[in-house]
Amino acid sequence: MISNNQLLIAAHYQHCWTVEGLSKQWKQGPIWQLPPDFNVLVFPPHGERTAWTYATCGMSQQGDASAIELHLFSQSENDLHVELLTAIAHYHLTGEYLDVGHTVNFGRPWFENSKCDHGLISLPYLDGPKLEWLNSKQKIRFLWLIPITSAEVDFAKTQGLEALESKFEAANFNYLDPKRASVV
Repeated sequence: MISNNQLLIAAHYQHCWTVEGLSKQWKQGPIWQLPPDFNVLVFPPHGERTAWTYATCGMSQQGDASAIELHLFSQSENDLHVELLTAIAHYHLTGEYLDVGHTVNFGRPWFENSKCDHGLISLPYLDGPKLEWLNSKQKIRFLWLIPITSAEVDFAKTQGLEALESKFEAANFNYLDPKRASVV
């Protein structure tokens, strides 16, 4: 059974992205530790957006100190993104709360032969404030998971998030390219 919270989250995504997402669940690993109706919504390319979008639905729970949902863009459809977002949601719900500026280790390359093996939790720059906040019974923040390299993680830790984001902007980096070079 889908919770009211998840219905609100799915409706928020659909309102912002003007397309309905397909619900997918990863069936391996310690999924029993996630809410039973946790899923990842998959949004196909549409309009001017050429990327596939994967978005958590149910990562935020009532009473969370940091109620967030994450989304990831991809140049192609791949169920490994469902696994990745499920693993990150599990970490958030059973380990440490995640928020803007935090990085996560993917434990594998984003795509085969990709140097991007970590993720940066960032503001949803491509969608702005329309997506970032959902004010229901609980305020939920929607954030962007950007695949990054381990060198970029190290740079962010020593120089700060703003410095890394400045490097991204200066390099005009392609966040959809799994084989992109590090910006540092």
